[in-house]
Amino acid sequence: MLAVIDGMTMDLDRNRYLDFAALERYCHCVAGVVGLMSAEIFGYVEPATRDYARDLGVAFQLTNIIRDVGEDARRGRIYLPQDELQSHGVAAADIFQRRVTPAFTALMAQQVARARAFYSRALAALPSIDRRAQRPGLVMAAIYQALLCRIERDGFHVLDRRIALTPLAKAWIAWRTSWSY
Repeated sequence: MLAVIDGMTMDLDRNRYLDFAALERYCHCVAGVVGLMSAEIFGYVEPATRDYARDLGVAFQLTNIIRDVGEDARRGRIYLPQDELQSHGVAAADIFQRRVTPAFTALMAQQVARARAFYSRALAALPSIDRRAQRPGLVMAAIYQALLCRIERDGFHVLDRRIALTPLAKAWIAWRTSWSY
């Protein structure tokens, strides 16, 4: 719980992260730790399930960051790593002024690829013996991965709108996923 509080404190102290290492620490505190707590609640046999839970929590937070770039910018925050903005040639002003440029699209594609890598790593770490117990996280992972696909399909237009799945789409994904475990 203290790590979650540390993460919330980061939101009071920072509105940007220099690189992914710093952002990953934030993601771990605000979401990876929540994943670990959830794994404890859902139950598990194999210790490797903790790796799954932590990486899944980080993947969820990265997805939230991608989805909320515009909303966060309106609050004066940019959670995308500053060094990656610079390497793609995306100025903070571009984000604050809601400019979807080819450089911004490339930056967002990189962010989506990273989130997908965390989902893949998490799912690969989950031992089969614990899949049934961890079904709630697996359902959420399927929904969040579908959201990433939707964001990508919509051309990463996250600066001026909040891209979301319909409740019916989420229900369908949840039903379909829950029956596969």
